[in-house]
Order: sequence, then structure tokens, then C-alpha cells
Amino acid sequence: DNFMTELYTQISLNTGILRLKEWVAIKSDSGDHTKWGEVETMLNMAAERIKKMGGKVELADAGTHQLPSGETVLLPPVILAEFAKDPKKATLCIYGHVDVQPAKMEDGWATDPFNLTEIKGNLYGRGATDNKGPVLAWLHAVESYQATKKEIPVNIKLIIEGLEEVGSYGLFKLIKKRRDSFFADVDFIVISDNVWATTTPALTYGTRGSSYFFVEIEGPKLDLHSGVYGGSIQEPMADLIALLGSLLDHTGKIQVVGVSDDVTPLTEDERKLYDNISFDLEEMKNVVGVKHFLQDTKEEVLMARWRYPSLSIHGVEGAFSDPGSKTIIPRKVTGKFSIRQVPNMDPPDVERKVKEHLEQVFSTLNSPNRLKVTATVGAKPWVANLQDSQYVAGQKAVKDVFGVEPEFIREGSTIPIAQTFQEETGKSVMMLPISGHDDGEHSQNEKISRYNYIEGTKLFAAYFYELSLLH
Repeated sequence: DNFMTELYTQISLNTGILRLKEWVAIKSDSGDHTKWGEVETMLNMAAERIKKMGGKVELADAGTHQLPSGETVLLPPVILAEFAKDPKKATLCIYGHVDVQPAKMEDGWATDPFNLTEIKGNLYGRGATDNKGPVLAWLHAVESYQATKKEIPVNIKLIIEGLEEVGSYGLFKLIKKRRDSFFADVDFIVISDNVWATTTPALTYGTRGSSYFFVEIEGPKLDLHSGVYGGSIQEPMADLIALLGSLLDHTGKIQVVGVSDDVTPLTEDERKLYDNISFDLEEMKNVVGVKHFLQDTKEEVLMARWRYPSLSIHGVEGAFSDPGSKTIIPRKVTGKFSIRQVPNMDPPDVERKVKEHLEQVFSTLNSPNRLKVTATVGAKPWVANLQDSQYVAGQKAVKDVFGVEPEFIREGSTIPIAQTFQEETGKSVMMLPISGHDDGEHSQNEKISRYNYIEGTKLFAAYFYELSLLH
């Protein structure tokens, strides 16, 4: 108890708010390859911080990437770092990223997104919670042991990238390449790149995968005047609307035959995990701004978001979408939608069934237009074993710091790196979030609370300790 009290006191004194301010100020938006210089600046800043802490750092070559234009560009490096090793200790590898989503004041931010601003205990800024704040919290947990002259109870390795927000170009190949070197002595891999589901701390044991689809309908060789040609041709937009409308029914059920056949059945043990999640349906309706969800109970809503597949229609390219009126018939339109997948769904199988469904529906339209369906991404879902010692250690660490049992949750979005780590390295993988459910990652006014930042650092320090006891 004295040991942890001394450690926590050090963390409280060394919150690293100023460091987070410095990191947030770097506009490491990875969405535009012409700005990857800023991403490299951020990676170098993180590397220097680790070196000052006594860590050994390699800026590993991630290779090249071909842009849609055909141009080949060099990828920013990936940080592979480690601290002094003790062969008697377990080795924990921490993953994080320091690139961010785009952000501009005109998007609706109340404060400058790249100037960390504290308002009522919340630290606002792009990257504050996704993922610069958590990365710094891990470093501060290590530093706290160092500052109190306490031996870190586990060996620490870090892998930090700068292209997570655009799909982690080059990272998966690098992991495979270093599987038998950098990852050879790793026992556990931990990721803190997601958020709690409620105000209660959580451990995340699953994510959904994703496949993205483009449905292109091409008709006449040019856009046409609806007053001249309307009523005499089969319009591509009408075909596309029929196709998109065939994908879902009004209850949200996916209408593609067989696409949900392989979903892992719900067990009673898994069902019980939802009972103690303090998710308030009425509060969430107000936050989202809807009158009701497609499901009636808390458990059904959470399962729909986390453990069952969903299909979302995202947009139509080529259609008239500007203000005002324009009476043209578009010659070509492309619909865009995605399917979030769950265990045991397989992306190639899902993509085949979707294409067969769209082709079958299109054949009933007797249209002279041309159909083309393409799929991208194809990221697999991930699920962990809750009996794994990482989850036991995480559960104890949450109890140590917050005095409550954690909620065991899934993540409805796709975090491909978790499945990649699990498949390529064969190591234990856990997601240990410290970000709040209302932090607005990817949104305007992204923030992390001072409380979560400091208590999250304590959680990481306690996790080192609890993991060492179980190894």
C-alpha cells in the first residue's frame, strides 16, 4: 500500500499536462500525405521523450505506399522501443499512435483544436484522447516508477505509429517482418485506443471488423436534361436506389441472404456480461438526438452495436448534392456502404454474398445500365479470452485505482491492429481504455478529462504491478 501510495503521489504531481499541450500542438493529421512531415515531427518528439527516459528507440522503416494517382511515397517510420530487460520478468508491449483526424475551427470547434485548452476539468484538443493522451499516460506510468526509484515490475516495449487514422499503411508487414525479433520475447500486448461505454472503467475484449463496398451504376455517356430525356431512359440513380434499398429492412436487419449465418451464437456466460453495464438508454437517446433505437432494451442495443453485424449506407457519389435545384440525370452514380462484421464472419465470404445479392436484384430490374461492385478494407473482427491473465490483471488494476469492478465491453468499430497482433504474433492481446465515453474522438471538441488522464496513468502503473504478480 505504501509503495502504491508513493507511486500515485508522483503521478498526481507529474500529470504531464504541458507535455500533452506540446504534443497536441503538432498537427499530425495523417489524412493528407503531403502533411506527413508533421506526422514525422510528432514521431520524432515521441522518440526523444522515450530516449530521455532511458529507452532504446528504433525508427523502423515502414516501406512505401502507392497513392490512387499511381505515385509512390515513402511512409513515416514506426517507433519500436524498449527499456532495459530482465529475463525473469514478463514482457509487455504497448501499442499506440500519434497521428490524428483532421480538425479546423470552422468545423464547429469551440476552441483551437491544436491548442490544448482546459475548461471545467476537461482538456480539449485534437488527439487529446485519440491517442496522444493515452500514449503519454503509458510513458508517465513508466516515469513514475523511475521517479520513485522503484523497479518496473515488467519489461516494457512500445510500438508507436503515425498512420493509424488512414489504415496503418505498412504496419502489418512490419509486424510480420519483426515477429521473430522484436516480438519474439513479448508475452502480452496492450492497446489503449478506445473509450469506456459508460462512466464506469472498462476492459474491452472484442471489436467488429469491416468491409466497405462501392456500387457503381453507369448508363448514358453523358449527363442528360431531365426535361428532354426524363421518362424515356432507365436512370442510373433509380437503379442505385433500388439496390441500396434492398440491403436493409426497416428493423435494421441485413437482407443479404446468408450474410449472418456464421455469427457466433450468444452463450449464457456472454449474455451475463451485459447485465452489469450501466448504460442509460434514455441518456443515450438524448445524446444522439433520436426518439428511439431499433431495439427496446439496454442489452439488445449494446449487442446490436457490439456483437452482431450491421450495415450502414454512407453516401452517393456523382449525384447532385449542392444547395438549390438542378434538373440533370446523372450518367453514373456510385453508392457507398459498409458492413461491420463479427466472429465468425469471414470478409471474403461476406463480400461474395453481397455481390451475388446485388447482381441478383439488378437482374430483376431489366436495366440496360452497367453494374460494377467492388469491396475494400476487409478487416477481420477480434475477440479475446476473458480468462487470460491480462484481463485478470486489468480487472484487479481497475479495482485498485477506481474501487469498482470494470465493465467488460466490446467495441462496435474496427481496430484491425488487435486481430493483426493476435494472428501474427500469437501473443495475448488486451484493450485497456482510459478515455471517457463522451470524449468525442474523431468529432468536434475532442477532449480527455484531467481526471481520466491522471487516474488512467495510475491504472497503467497498477496494471504493470498486477500483471507481474500473475506472470
